[in-house]
Amino acid sequence: MIDLTTKYLGMKLKNPLVVSASPLSEDLGNIRRMEDSGAAAVVLTSLFEEQIHVESATLDKFLQQGTESFAESLTYFPDLTGYNLGPAGYLEHLRRAKQAVSIPIIGSLNGGSTGGWIDYAKKIQDAGADALELNIYFIPTDAEMSGAEVEQVYADLLSAVKASLRIPVAVKIGAYFSSLPNAARRLDQAGADALVLFNRFYQPDFDLENLEVVPNLILSTPHELLLRLNWVAVLYGKIRADLAVTGGVHTGLDVLKSMMAGARVAMMTSALLKNGIGHLATVRAELLKWMEEHEYESIQQMQGSMSQRAVADPSAFQRANYVKVLSSYSLKAGTR
Repeated sequence: MIDLTTKYLGMKLKNPLVVSASPLSEDLGNIRRMEDSGAAAVVLTSLFEEQIHVESATLDKFLQQGTESFAESLTYFPDLTGYNLGPAGYLEHLRRAKQAVSIPIIGSLNGGSTGGWIDYAKKIQDAGADALELNIYFIPTDAEMSGAEVEQVYADLLSAVKASLRIPVAVKIGAYFSSLPNAARRLDQAGADALVLFNRFYQPDFDLENLEVVPNLILSTPHELLLRLNWVAVLYGKIRADLAVTGGVHTGLDVLKSMMAGARVAMMTSALLKNGIGHLATVRAELLKWMEEHEYESIQQMQGSMSQRAVADPSAFQRANYVKVLSSYSLKAGTR
């Protein structure tokens, strides 16, 4: 019998398939179908920092102050009062989700400053969440802010939340650090129980006819997995925190690659939006089929087997593979 179990955030999961935060989890029926289709855990849709401010009636006043004099800017900040469930509804939905399924439910907070996060982190814990994912969406725009200061924002936010909770905390970060290994180490030292690689920073587009900023949501593709594999393979064994891959996971082979790089779990949403929640069962079947054909007995057996842990000089390894990629392209071009 092939053992698909893995350990993530101190929890033993039945397999490494985790549904990442998305509007799909706003419906209890969807969460039940996720469990039935093979999901080992579900990260609920994110509660946004701005929603917490809106509930306290402070953000709207701040955003509207002075914007009336610039017509083009009026639509830049979206109305968040109607987004997903709202703070109170979010907590009630979490309670119901915990009652509806037996798999772990992970809460998610999205923002870039402490604000009301600490209070709501506690409320999410008290509502029954098995863990919390801090989805840190912070894009520095101040030219005077150094890279070290940006990393400090992350570390301070994590430390503040960790100090108030008993449940494990994962940190979902982007790839845009001048030294990602150093940033990962600082978050590890600040108490992160897991790092989720990577946050996809969705960029809005401009509507030139109406002079509006418009959303531009593009689902992930398998190609995006490569960046995640690279950095998980670099970080594996160098930090205490678990590693999770999110973005670009669409097939069973993608999950296998993530495990071999060193991830504990592989998270997906885009593949489910494209193919339906039942796609989880297909991915699980692909996973089992490959492992049986290649005589792997467990997920834990393969975790980290293709990481850079055994490489004396990872930077040289990276450059060597870069040259190899370029050479392969030149060879292909020369055969045409």
